[in-house]
Amino acid sequence: MSRRLQADIALAVCALIWGATFVVVKDALAFASVFSFNAIRFLLAAIVMGIVYARALRKLDSATLFAGALIGVFTFGGYAFQTLGLKYTTPSKAAFITGAGVVMVPVLLAILWRRKVNRWVWMGAVVALFGLYFLTVPHSGFSALNTGDLLVLGCAVMFAFQIIFVARYSPHHSVAALSFLQVAMTAVLTALCLPVLAATRWEPPFVRWSPELIGAILITAVGATALCFSLQVWGQQYTSPTHAAILFSLEPVFAALTSLIVAHERLGARVLSGAILIFIGILLAELKGPAQASADSPGPVSENISN
Repeated sequence: MSRRLQADIALAVCALIWGATFVVVKDALAFASVFSFNAIRFLLAAIVMGIVYARALRKLDSATLFAGALIGVFTFGGYAFQTLGLKYTTPSKAAFITGAGVVMVPVLLAILWRRKVNRWVWMGAVVALFGLYFLTVPHSGFSALNTGDLLVLGCAVMFAFQIIFVARYSPHHSVAALSFLQVAMTAVLTALCLPVLAATRWEPPFVRWSPELIGAILITAVGATALCFSLQVWGQQYTSPTHAAILFSLEPVFAALTSLIVAHERLGARVLSGAILIFIGILLAELKGPAQASADSPGPVSENISN
């Protein structure tokens, strides 16, 4: 089995686990505030990863610290927006809006790093934009926009940058170090928000311990964070950002299936149309987009953002 195929499997597993946890996090927010939940989740994940990767962390240098911290800033932003959004929207809608970040990857590479993007990518972005409109804007118009959907859209932008910078740094730095540092940075930034939120009373922190909350923390900290972030950083050494993005596009599909089975969530015709358009946009952008790296390449051929 080639490294490229192993990486594809690893990234697909990430999409499966991340998709399945939308319902878990939504339910957990009945027992904890958003930033309290994320702080506990990422602190536990950082502790687990710190123990597992202790040997690799002894060799940290300033360049790796910078790379991991930068990725962590976007990871923090992504989860802050996503978890806040889940308070006000459904798991399936949140997952499909998050998935729209996939289309943003090649578009951001074109705009900010002047990478050549073909017409299929732009066409996919336009189709996904129409999908976002149907998914988030109700019949009554923009005045009735769901706050949660807008917050999750911010999450999609953050995760697009996270994918880009993981692709930029993972071939040149320790997988263990980058995985740990982005999680630790997310934990630190989330924890720093707690006293500010308490003082401003914007979102007073609270935790009501319950079996549901404990289960959600363990699942998201160990599975969706410690394991998946390690798999993502390792897998993206052997593929391009856009190829990783198409595998991550499976996340909203897994989320919708989980939400249907566990929470019996039904998508209305307008929302379902939007979700389908987003998925079509993702497929257009990624399947018809730029050529990917060769099978065992340590990174992308035409999407390197180091220069």
